[in-house]
Amino acid sequence: MADGEPGDHLVHEAVGPALTGVEAGVCIALGVNSLLVLGVVPVLLGDLVRAGRLTAAGIGLTAMTELLTMGVTIALAAMALKPVRLKAIGVVLCLALAAVDLAGVSASGVAIMVLRGVAGALEGLLLWITVGMIARTVTPERWAGVFFTAQVLAQLLLALAFAVWILPRFGPSGGFVAIALASLATAPAALFGPSRLADLATEPGQGGAPPLRGWIALFATLIYVSAGGAVGVYLEPLADQAGLAADTPHTAIWVSLVGQVLGGASATLVSGRVRYFAVFLVVTAVTLAGWWTFGHTASATVFIAANFMLGLSSIFLAPFLVPMTIDADPSRRAAVQSAGAQLLGGALGPWLASFVVGDRDVRGALWLGAGLLLAGLAVVAWLRLTHREPVMAAEAQ
Repeated sequence: MADGEPGDHLVHEAVGPALTGVEAGVCIALGVNSLLVLGVVPVLLGDLVRAGRLTAAGIGLTAMTELLTMGVTIALAAMALKPVRLKAIGVVLCLALAAVDLAGVSASGVAIMVLRGVAGALEGLLLWITVGMIARTVTPERWAGVFFTAQVLAQLLLALAFAVWILPRFGPSGGFVAIALASLATAPAALFGPSRLADLATEPGQGGAPPLRGWIALFATLIYVSAGGAVGVYLEPLADQAGLAADTPHTAIWVSLVGQVLGGASATLVSGRVRYFAVFLVVTAVTLAGWWTFGHTASATVFIAANFMLGLSSIFLAPFLVPMTIDADPSRRAAVQSAGAQLLGGALGPWLASFVVGDRDVRGALWLGAGLLLAGLAVVAWLRLTHREPVMAAEAQ
């Protein structure tokens, strides 16, 4: 094989040496494990409320706690830690996460929030490994698409198991056992991952922090993603408020994940062929239409269909957050922080929503989500329109 010529068995890096397909696959698997629980959070927390183990306000606070610790951890790790000894780190993190998940079997109230906060920190470190690999590749949006597709496919399988077997038979405690077993199963795979990743280039005195435009891109990511977090965590109460059957949100979750699988696969196929800003515009319009449906529908079919479209569009956009940050900061230091910004946004949304919802009416989350979405889009537009050079095609593809 000639130097620089792509090969099916190698993942070519823009920064550092190429990885084997197995090493790249292990990095993806660790990230999938770290985000697996997010696909079932609405129904898992909703069933905890029904079991009297959590309050309605506790849904938002618990989701916020896990995402906040996950986001802060990955952000700090990206700036302060060197990606070395990754095999041992991956194994230890998977085992520790399984232990924390199992502890949730008998927990309730504040204990649930604390445990999910600890889980978030462990998940953030696992995701740090995955994002580090993706940010260094020649085509980050393509590998981000692969990651998101694998992630939501795993979440779909788990959501289906939750809906048809685990939650009906074992309740939320069975849900915690299921995610613990998934983490245990991932631990041995970490031994086949890369031992280390190459360091990113930095300017003297800057350390691992991004430049100003990189921070602005991360802020745009934070605000834009927080909109989805503000609405998504209240899926079950929104269905209840619309007078829909209790199993409707369970169905909507896995149907949404089907849409996410298709969205991730589609993003992977079109990577390098569409501009990220066009994707932002289309996804924003689709998202606002879906949320309008949540506030007006009285039909389970329409509610579930809206969730499908929201799932497809949200994951179609997600891989393009990486080239957006690379466009703003070609050093890729902001790109390594992108997942942290997304997770912090996921935490910020439910926290802000907790101030505008009540036990009887949660539709304030829809208005909040719309405002955050448009604000995030405005910052992305400013970055794109004030960029003095063409889109960094060589960096983002």
